[in-house]
Amino acid sequence: MKFLIIRFSSIGDIVLTTPVIRCIKQQVSGATVHFLTKKNFRGIVETNPYVDKVMILNESWELLMHELQMGEYDYIIDLHHNLRTLKVKRGLKGVKSFSFNKLNIQKWLLTALKINRLPKVHIVDRYLDTVKELGVVNDGKGLDYFIPVKDTISEKDIPLSHWYGYIGIVIGAAHNTKKLPVHKLKELCEKITYPIILLGGKEDSANGDEIASLDDIRIYNACGKFNLNESAGLVKRSKLIITHDTGLMHIAAAFQKPIISVWGNTVPEFGMWAYGMRDGGGEMRDEGYEMRDAGYGMRDGGYEIRDTRFEIKGLRCRPCTKIGYDKCPKGHFKCMELQDIEQMARTAVEIVLKQKTL
Repeated sequence: MKFLIIRFSSIGDIVLTTPVIRCIKQQVSGATVHFLTKKNFRGIVETNPYVDKVMILNESWELLMHELQMGEYDYIIDLHHNLRTLKVKRGLKGVKSFSFNKLNIQKWLLTALKINRLPKVHIVDRYLDTVKELGVVNDGKGLDYFIPVKDTISEKDIPLSHWYGYIGIVIGAAHNTKKLPVHKLKELCEKITYPIILLGGKEDSANGDEIASLDDIRIYNACGKFNLNESAGLVKRSKLIITHDTGLMHIAAAFQKPIISVWGNTVPEFGMWAYGMRDGGGEMRDEGYEMRDAGYGMRDGGYEIRDTRFEIKGLRCRPCTKIGYDKCPKGHFKCMELQDIEQMARTAVEIVLKQKTL
């Protein structure tokens, strides 16, 4: 039985499809799995052992459709569900398709009218719900991320001062309203008395240099110096990841790393919190800050990892969009400016110290 799974972008969304890929491959007898995505995201899935072939959305639509028609698929699993995936499905006449429900009306109600009609279900479980008619069920093994040998990070790739452990701080995001301002990131790094590696793309390099200038021995700016798989390797080696609502948050969840997730204009209610992680988060309520236990328990001989969430509750303007903006539409950016950096830093150090004592 041959499957074409479609998810064009982006990093986090593709990582979140990995349970569907794995469950189809392992639970459907004789399953062959092809994955259609954009060229920029090929590296996320091409080393996945559950993917038999990666198909690329290229400049020639006619060539792509010819290749797909030659594939002779039995099923299309559309996990992107937009106009282009509709064209693919129409071009593959006679192939049965299953399409992911994006819940756009419910998301609009939450962003525009602040009426929450979204189910309290993670997007991964909604992805898996797309294929339930095939008898595919959640195996409970979480997300996958496979780093190719050529992109493996070793100690020589990072400073000696970070060989024995570090906290990874993701300073970038696709949109500015998802990111802590640089002055808040600097405050955070000043208050964390532990080696830090800053993670992000080339576009974050200048901000990383500014932050690292606080202490260029304790803080290493890796932004733009490593490709995505290498950055994933840095995530895997870390003691803790502090991250915005980004793809690296989902990669950290795939590696079951302790996470402090910082939420700005987006909210976990969209269904894209760190999957498979217990919520031990912190949040700012109307009446003030409340921090729930972010500690560890034992599970299968290891750590029971938690996602410690920091978000500002009670803002009438939040969420302002399901994606993000270049700048705060209201101008005040309270969803990030009001973040309790002191508590965030204290929590980060406590999480690392607890790992040492277990």
